[in-house]
Amino acid sequence: MEGEYVKMEKVHKFEEFVDRRLKPDLVNAMAERDKVLEQQKIFSDLKRNIQMLESNGLTRLRTMVNLGSEVYVQADVPDTHHIFVDIGLGFYAEFTWSEALQFISTKEKALSRFVKVSGNYSIFRQMFMVQEVSIKMD
Repeated sequence: MEGEYVKMEKVHKFEEFVDRRLKPDLVNAMAERDKVLEQQKIFSDLKRNIQMLESNGLTRLRTMVNLGSEVYVQADVPDTHHIFVDIGLGFYAEFTWSEALQFISTKEKALSRFVKVSGNYSIFRQMFMVQEVSIKMD
């Protein structure tokens, strides 16, 4: 009976560890991964748009710009050969099309590495290990 109580206490501690530590870590890691995936989509869309501008030879562009709260204004871009790209931390850099494509390529590689190395798999592995230990103790 006493041995069974010790096992149940250990299982309870493992479950508590999973609930208090690993699950919140997993939620945070998944949120970070989702942000990175959104950035990847934005850079992919920008790359596609630049390539479209290049292939069609567009040097002038008329577009709608969202000012916020779904308020749009019409914008006329007289020269599309230079664009401003968000490089992070609230800074923007002016690039030519080719410079922007090089930057996007570098940024996409870095974001892909982050997604591959992110802690999700480590957290899943820890949760699986705790689950295996608790099963063996039963």
